[in-house]
Amino acid sequence: MRRPTTARPPHPSTASIHPPLVRHVLPPSPAILTHLQPAGPNGLSTASPASPPCPGCDTGRRAALQRLACGAAAAGGLSTAEAWSAAEGPQPGDWLVSVDADTPVPLTVADLKPNAKQQLAWPFDPKARALRDSSRLNRVLLVRLEASALDAPSAQRAAEGVMAYSSVCTHQGCDVSAWREQEKTLLCFCHFSQFQPAQGGAVVAGPAPRPLPALPLRVEAGRLVVAGGFSQPPGGHKA
Repeated sequence: MRRPTTARPPHPSTASIHPPLVRHVLPPSPAILTHLQPAGPNGLSTASPASPPCPGCDTGRRAALQRLACGAAAAGGLSTAEAWSAAEGPQPGDWLVSVDADTPVPLTVADLKPNAKQQLAWPFDPKARALRDSSRLNRVLLVRLEASALDAPSAQRAAEGVMAYSSVCTHQGCDVSAWREQEKTLLCFCHFSQFQPAQGGAVVAGPAPRPLPALPLRVEAGRLVVAGGFSQPPGGHKA
C-alpha cells in the first residue's frame, strides 16, 4: 500500500529566494476597450465595426446610422429571404402617400424638391381607400432629378423627373435611408451599398448584388400615380 504523502514546508533558503506571488492587474489597452463597449438597447454592440471606405461620408455619423439601420432591420425580424407577393404589392392606379402623413394625402410632383433626399411612401388603393402596407417590401422611395440626367429606361419610368424605387436594399434587406447629395446616389448604411437612381437604381458601390427594383410612375391630375409593378421582386437576396 502506498503511504499518504504530506506537504513539506518550504526550505528556508528557497522561501527567501521566491517571495509570495502577487497578482498584478494591468489596465486594458485602448484596443481592448474598443471591443468591450456595452451592448445597445437592441443587444448589438455599440462599438463601431470595421467598414469599407466611403469617401465623403462623415464616419462618426455614418457609424451611428449604420447601427440604427441594422438595429431596425433586426427589430423588424428581417431575413434575406422575406416573402413578398406581387398581388399585394403596388398596383397600377395606386396613389403614393408619405409614410409620415397622418391622413392619406396623395403626393404630387411639387412635393418633391429636385436633387433632394428621398421621401418614403406607401402605395394607396384609392378605391378601397387603404394603404398597401401589409409588407415593408411594398414601401417605396421617391427622388426627383433633372429629366436630362436620366438614362433612357429611367426616363421612361419617371414622371416629370420623379422616380420610384423599392426602399429596401437588395443586399440584406436594410432600409435605403440616406442620400449623398454630391454624388446623387442612394445609400444603405448597413453595408454601404450605393445606388444610382438616374441609371435605373444601378449599384455603384458596396455589396448589393442587383439594382433597386424600379416602380414606373405617371402623373394624373397632379398626383403621382403608380403605372406598373416593380421591375423585379423587392428585398434582400437569398443567402
